[in-house]
Amino acid sequence: MYVERASRLAGAVVWRNVPERDGAARVLPDGCMDLLWHEGRLLVAGPDTHAHVTDGENGAWAGVRFYPGTAPALLGVPAHELRDRRVELADLWPAAEVRRLAARVNAARDPASGLEGLALRQAAGADPPDPLLRHVVTALDAGRPVAATADELRLGARQLHRRSLAAFGYGPKTLARILRLRRALALARDGVPFADTAARTGYADQAHLARDVRELAGLPLGELLARRG
Repeated sequence: MYVERASRLAGAVVWRNVPERDGAARVLPDGCMDLLWHEGRLLVAGPDTHAHVTDGENGAWAGVRFYPGTAPALLGVPAHELRDRRVELADLWPAAEVRRLAARVNAARDPASGLEGLALRQAAGADPPDPLLRHVVTALDAGRPVAATADELRLGARQLHRRSLAAFGYGPKTLARILRLRRALALARDGVPFADTAARTGYADQAHLARDVRELAGLPLGELLARRG
């Protein structure tokens, strides 16, 4: 069973998941990165460009999902270095420090709260999030074109692309595509007809929506909604 709540860290979400049955699960791209706990280990999930299919590992999971663009400053690693990857935190930080942090998380009343505390301590010692990055996410999630967003920020296309790679793991066009997919899926899950969903979220037509869902999620839209249901 999956449950989540808002974190005390601005923009982040704390979640727990205990799979109800064995087998692979499908995690859709969302523009975010996660700090993970599983069976006493600390890991990091980088930004995905397509659905990540888990290998069906048993046991409980916990995580902190960071608002798009905020995790690299906390982790000290550009997002593009972790694109489409799941890595041990000890691959990024000194092993002795990670062992100490894992022991603290494992000793917490629950791993999710322990991870949240870790994230809050990291944030307290890091530079505040760049407000430009939040503007990029807000504008693209509202359906603003990439070129118009760059103009609003007085950035050249190459500069915006470079900063997006470091913050989000990919360029602004990919981020916009992923955020549009999330908006479309939210409407479709609420029962909005697929053609109306496509029109309301900026797709050329229903066929365009269907192609994007298959490419990013790996399944046809109807099958994806049925599985999540």
